[in-house]
Order: sequence, then structure tokens, then C-alpha cells
Amino acid sequence: MSISRRRFMETAALGTLAASTAAGAANESDPVTPLPTRILGRTGARVSILAFGGGSRFLSYDTDEKSVEAINRALDLGITYLDTAYGYGSGTSERRIGTVMATRRKSVFLTTKIADRNGDEAARRIEGSLKRLQTDHLDNIHIHSLTSEDDLKAIEAPDGILKRLYKLRDEKVTRFIGITSHTDPTVLRTALERNDFDITQMALNGAQVGMKGGTGGMVINPAMKMSFESVALPVALKKKMGVIGMKIFAADGLVGQAPPEKLLAYTLTLPVSMVVIGMPKLSMIEENCRMVKAFKPLSKSEMEEMGSTLSSKNKLALDLYFHNHVDQYSVA
Repeated sequence: MSISRRRFMETAALGTLAASTAAGAANESDPVTPLPTRILGRTGARVSILAFGGGSRFLSYDTDEKSVEAINRALDLGITYLDTAYGYGSGTSERRIGTVMATRRKSVFLTTKIADRNGDEAARRIEGSLKRLQTDHLDNIHIHSLTSEDDLKAIEAPDGILKRLYKLRDEKVTRFIGITSHTDPTVLRTALERNDFDITQMALNGAQVGMKGGTGGMVINPAMKMSFESVALPVALKKKMGVIGMKIFAADGLVGQAPPEKLLAYTLTLPVSMVVIGMPKLSMIEENCRMVKAFKPLSKSEMEEMGSTLSSKNKLALDLYFHNHVDQYSVA
């Protein structure tokens, strides 16, 4: 990262952290204390800094009743952002969340993600999503899991999903549009630079901050030398997008290598609006809310030490894993 870019990132981080409410300094053991909130970039929406992930971990609740209980518990504890996708169980996640949205829609910033690249197919998918989620509009629709330059070309094509999302945003079917990626930070950077997104969601954790090379100085994919933090995040901040950090535990790859509250703090110390986490047990929802209430930004030296330690051990393996990871889930 260049000196100018580093200074830019640090300045942006201070601005984001200053926008947090004083709730984070309150007694984290008090269940009545609200979760800290931040502004979601240029959307102007104020959201909890912890989002509820509706992916594979949410689908691990083995009954609809248990999943509905989990969503209600998350909302009761102050989580205001729900993240889902058609690809999570071919609509199962959306349907379960929709059961709660039938009565609690107004208190939630609701996002779904669409993997279709053709505009007409995406529109049909979104129509189904609205029905499953029991709502007449979405707060945000993400293009799900950007992977490669060819993938970006398909997204940007005249008949692609992006132009259809612009139209749906104009028609107020969705308030905002965004894009997610955990595959290649350089491709996400390009997508953010040349398109009009309101929000972006990217892999941000202490183990993927950057590296000089793999074993013997070799790196299979040159993009793996870089990171979303150093390459894509500055573009999102420059364009005042809302930024959501994901994969903060690296699909559990970092569990045991650092305390979970430190892994959480690393990403929340970055200039992001929130982190999204899958929480397959009620106890995990409660514990993550507790950690968020107790959050205090890490110092610059703590960030550097943590990033150096974790990335030297994990970055190449994690980059390879996420490069091949398909962000879709099925249910038994």
C-alpha cells in the first residue's frame, strides 16, 4: 500500500469510527443496551455494526421454527441488517426470513443477493425473492459473488444484471444496489471503479492483508499478493459506498489462532459500516452481540502485528480456498 493510500485509509477509518454511537462504550453485559450503529456510506441509513448472515450457518437450524426463533432473537438484541440470498438453499433462507418480515419488516435493513447474470433471469429471480421475503421492496440487492474478469463482463453486458438493477433501483423495487466478492480483489476494484454501486461486501480479515509471495516467492495467482483491504476498499471509500466486511473468521480458518473478539475488532477497526456473520446457535447470536457492544478499535501497531502474524501463516491457503469457494448452499 502506498503512503498516500495508507494515510487515506487511516483518515477514513477515523471518520467511520467517529460515526459510531456511544453504545459501544456502554455495559456490554446489559441486554437492553442497543448495539453500536454506523452510517452505511452514501445510503445514509444507520445500521447495526453486526449483521445477521443468512447463509449456510443459518440453514443449519434444522427446522423453520428454530430459524425463526433465531431471527427474532437477533432483532430483539438490536441487529437491524439481515443478509440473505436465493442461492442459500434455493430460496429457503429467504422464505425463513420472510416469515419474520411479515410482521417486523419496518425495523430491518433487508438485503438479498442474486447470482443470475442475465438481466431477465435476474428480474424473475427478484420477483420470487420479494414473494419469499414477504415484502414489496428491498433495501439492497447485491450482485452475488463476483469472481473473474469474464464474470464482470457478463454482469456489465447490455442484457446483464447490472443494467436491470439500475432500472429496479429507479423503480424503487430496491433502494440501493451492491456487489459482493471474496475471490479476486483486483476484479472487485475494477467493478467498483467503473460502475454505480451504493454498497459493497468483501472479504476483510487480518489473515489476508497482503503478502510478498508464497513458498519460494511463488504465488499461483498474482492477485493473491494483494488483498481486498489494500486494493478494493480504498475505491469503495473514495466513492463513499457502504462497506460490509465478511469472512472475518475466514470460514473458521482463523478460529484458535486469535481470540474471536480480536478477529472481530480487526475488521471493525477498518473503515467499514458493519460485519456480517453467520450464527448457527442462539448462544452465538448473544455472544457476537456481546462482543460488538464491547468493541474498542485496535491501535495501528495492534493491527499491523495481527495482520503480519496471521497473514504469514494463512494468506496463501485462504486465498486459494476463497478463490475456488462457491457461495451457494443447499439444504438436505
